[in-house]
Amino acid sequence: MPTAPRVMPLPREDWDAEVTELLGATQMGGRTLNIFQTLAHHPKLLKRWLVFGNHVLAKSTIGARERELLILRTGWNCRAEYEWGQHVVIGKMAGLTDDEIRRITAGSDAPGWTPFEAALLRAADELHRDSRIGDATWAALAARYGVQELIDVVFTVGQYTLVSMALNSLGVALDEGIEGFPE
Repeated sequence: MPTAPRVMPLPREDWDAEVTELLGATQMGGRTLNIFQTLAHHPKLLKRWLVFGNHVLAKSTIGARERELLILRTGWNCRAEYEWGQHVVIGKMAGLTDDEIRRITAGSDAPGWTPFEAALLRAADELHRDSRIGDATWAALAARYGVQELIDVVFTVGQYTLVSMALNSLGVALDEGIEGFPE
């Protein structure tokens, strides 16, 4: 990640009506996150991406805890510190413990994962490495998930790979109060 943002968040005085409406809908705790203010430089893209991102984050058929395992492993694999930091907070709200979050960095072979959790982490790794979930991992996921959930696994990792690429390339800075990667 660059040491300084390549694209600065769009200053509030430069928000037109469209950007004000878009960013108003993204506020978390009364503030607009750097990712949204940065992408506000391209409001038409932001508007359409928010619909897809909202599906993956809030309307997916995958449970929140399992979704966060996928997202955090993807953020780790992509070396997206912004994504990691934001989703540590979200992951804790979804029920992940500090120990589990630390273990995500070690991957599916770390002791303590259930076989299904390990399969989710392997799926994120395989999609990152091969752009495909391998047959054994697919079978492990399909033993519990239906077709829509399997599709949501692929699109969750894909969405957060895309976001990680944007965050890393644009140099989006961590938001105030958000920690980056563990030491």
